[in-house]
Amino acid sequence: MILVNDRDRVPWHAGMTVQDLLGAMNYTYVLITVMVDDVLVPQEDYHHREIPDGARVTVFHLAHGG
Repeated sequence: MILVNDRDRVPWHAGMTVQDLLGAMNYTYVLITVMVDDVLVPQEDYHHREIPDGARVTVFHLAHGG
């Protein structure tokens, strides 16, 4: 099980990547930032960075406006 943003529990599976998690959560924002167990994951690593079972993941999107 993965805990996302200290509230959502997502079932874990072997080989699950950051991109898999984002897809499972239906996150489609262009400017999105992910931390796995308090370590920032560069966006270029989302497709191959695996998430361990029991990880705490923080996901937030950057917004702009005026």
